[in-house]
Amino acid sequence: MLELHQFEASHYSEKVRLVLDYKQLPYKTIEVSPGIGQIDLYRMSGQRQVPVLKDGDEVVPDSTAIARYLDAKYPDRAVIPADGKQKGLCLMMEAWADESIGLNARKVMIGAFNQHPNFRTSLLPVSTPELVKTAVGSVPGDLLSLLGTGVGFGGDAVKSATDILRQDLESLCLILSAQPYLCGETPTLADFAVAGLSMYIKFPTALYVDLPVGIGGKGVPGLADAPEFETFWTWRDRLYQDFRKPRTGPTASAPSTGPVSIGID
Repeated sequence: MLELHQFEASHYSEKVRLVLDYKQLPYKTIEVSPGIGQIDLYRMSGQRQVPVLKDGDEVVPDSTAIARYLDAKYPDRAVIPADGKQKGLCLMMEAWADESIGLNARKVMIGAFNQHPNFRTSLLPVSTPELVKTAVGSVPGDLLSLLGTGVGFGGDAVKSATDILRQDLESLCLILSAQPYLCGETPTLADFAVAGLSMYIKFPTALYVDLPVGIGGKGVPGLADAPEFETFWTWRDRLYQDFRKPRTGPTASAPSTGPVSIGID
């Protein structure tokens, strides 16, 4: 069986999970422990980043390379078009999603954690004592923003990322108001990249991703709840309903008992 070495809360891992589900390929996920687990991942794949796909003796790192491998090895329900023009458009849009949505979504999510206490505390484990939740929520947002400046998540960086994402979402809404999918009449890698990488702007319901209870459906204020972007979020919800398999087993509905690792991919 295919093995996806991942972080559950990684939006690049979610991009691959969407592709695997669309292609109806059975797979199991291997959760990588930050730190020591990444050393083992490096020994296997030559890099510390997730996602990494293992298919027998084949080891494929990087979400884009994984999608290409899956289409070559398992061509049914291809996610990369065969037509030259459509293929070029798909790959160009997927690369744009990686660089623009993927990177900027992380910044605005951290910015939202800094400035919105309710959003910040919703990612804490369910078992966290109320006293600790209160303490985390009461840390001044300006202080968190100041601490984030040195690692690229300060106020100016978050504002710039927010402006970029507003333009991205506006562009996506314009495309999706005229056709069902980003490259035309059928879903492609571009759709699954955009849908998966937008996870940090607005989390899908916990039915699909094993996240702390209460975080599903929440997102970055001003982006996740803006009426002008409703076309996009409605489209993403439909894409999940049509192609993403709900989680099964005890972790699908059980409360999370540990912290979620974000941004180490």
